[in-house]
Amino acid sequence: QGQLVESGGGLVQAGDSLRLSCAAPGRTFTIYAMGWFRQPPGQERTFVAAISGSGDHTYYTDSVKGRFTISRDNADKTVYLQMNSLEPEDTAVYYCAEGNTAWGVRDGFVDLWGQGTQVTVAT
Repeated sequence: QGQLVESGGGLVQAGDSLRLSCAAPGRTFTIYAMGWFRQPPGQERTFVAAISGSGDHTYYTDSVKGRFTISRDNADKTVYLQMNSLEPEDTAVYYCAEGNTAWGVRDGFVDLWGQGTQVTVAT
């Protein structure tokens, strides 16, 4: 069935940018909505962004609106999270997620998770 493989995490300074990637080479990518969640140290995993299979519909949590952009390349079976103006509060493990609809992913209806990639934003 294939897996979701994240990459692109790392240590950056506040104000920097970072782009996360999630590859799904074994998946029938275009029929699934995709999303990103994050889990700060000692906290629960929460929704960040979601995108529909066609890419026409996107959702964001309020704290990242205007700073983060989710996109997808269906030919390459990859979803991206462009993160700009990073803040220390963005420090977390970021997880790629797959679901049936973008609004469903937004509401936590996720069928498949990636393994996570660490993003650390230093002051």
